[in-house]
Amino acid sequence: MTRRFRFSVPHPLVLLTACVILAAVASHVLPAGEFDRRDDEATGRSVVVAGTYHEVDPSPVGFFDAIVALPRGMADAAEVIFLVFLIGGAFTVVDETGALKRGVTSMVRALHGRDLLVIPVVSVLFATGGVVENMQEEIIPLVPVLLILTRRLGFTPMVAVAMSAGAAFVGSAFSPINPFQVSIAQRLAELPLGSGAGFRIVFLLIALAFWITVTMRYARRTRGPAEDVADEAAEGVRAADLGIFALVGVTFAAVVVGMFAWHWGFNELSAAFFIMGVIVGLLSGMRVGGTAEAYVRGFRGMAYAGILIGFARAIYVVLQDGRIVDTIVHAMFTPLEGLPVLASSMGMVAAQTAIHVPVPSVSGQAVLTMPLLVPLSDLLGMSRQVTVLAYQYGAGLCELLTPTNGALMAILASAGVRYEDWIRFAAPRYLVLVAIGVVAIGVALGVGLQ
Repeated sequence: MTRRFRFSVPHPLVLLTACVILAAVASHVLPAGEFDRRDDEATGRSVVVAGTYHEVDPSPVGFFDAIVALPRGMADAAEVIFLVFLIGGAFTVVDETGALKRGVTSMVRALHGRDLLVIPVVSVLFATGGVVENMQEEIIPLVPVLLILTRRLGFTPMVAVAMSAGAAFVGSAFSPINPFQVSIAQRLAELPLGSGAGFRIVFLLIALAFWITVTMRYARRTRGPAEDVADEAAEGVRAADLGIFALVGVTFAAVVVGMFAWHWGFNELSAAFFIMGVIVGLLSGMRVGGTAEAYVRGFRGMAYAGILIGFARAIYVVLQDGRIVDTIVHAMFTPLEGLPVLASSMGMVAAQTAIHVPVPSVSGQAVLTMPLLVPLSDLLGMSRQVTVLAYQYGAGLCELLTPTNGALMAILASAGVRYEDWIRFAAPRYLVLVAIGVVAIGVALGVGLQ
């Protein structure tokens, strides 16, 4: 009897630790090298200088130093981890008021007989978060609410991840205004911010429509019996709940304005959500002590997610210590110099995808790669806008799959979805999304998008 092969991967912590050790091994094999860097006024970041790659003294990372990189990675990702903790605490407060459960129940009741419409509604909300502010870590504390919703409808946890993280990542990758992706890349390419927005919106709608459609098909095919509704949640939304929802909405609006108008970072976002949670707790009658206890429970629930994010960041820390990040980038882009324009643009997508595994920060990847690709695109006669598209679709869509994306791993862990199961679900759909991106680049080259 033939035994059927089953694809499986280790526990997320084991997988990420193995990646850290593999990065250390690579520092012994690959030659160390670096680009010169300069401070860029447009982005406020240190960017590479094209044509300055040179070999440097080797800096191999030993086994013990690789393990030391794990707490260093957590320290390096401290702002992100604290954001996860404080958002998690805030939404635990909101959840313990019962407003979310009653809101979910009311939504399910209102859509009775049209339950599948929940998927496009929720997907569009999260996709908007991806489009506007590269929503990732903010999804983690919302996973328990999404699981309540999917259980009430008989959907699997996979559906909860697909219509939240999946939709947000698609929105981020195809966004015309994402401040952490397209905006930084356009500044580095010396393009007007928001240029090519109409073109990007067309392919954003195509990609999002595809993702929502396949998610709905999967939900319909795997649907089971719905969970019974508790009496307390069945009573419907109260007037106080509407006030809580309004406060949450105002907070998200303030976050968006803060990011675009006041250049807020992770610390400011953390503060805004912390304030929201405190106000919700006090207004709902939880008092100071009860609100503090809810925050503690939220922190406890986010601990594993924070550790995953820190372990994922440790991979990049090891590559930096080994001085091989620039070596990898140089090796990926050098072969593109002699290719025709179309082949070079496709090669850029592939190279950006490959680079995003060891460099999981989309903004960090932009400042690392765009200064190298802009001169290359000028040399080839390729529009700089196309170069930005290649970066977006290569790096942005890779967020759907790469295990070095700590936010993805944390979301999967919170939802109880195994990484290998997510790969089975997402990989075929990812290939279609990449194909949509490739078509977009071909069209951009054909119409001369500037």
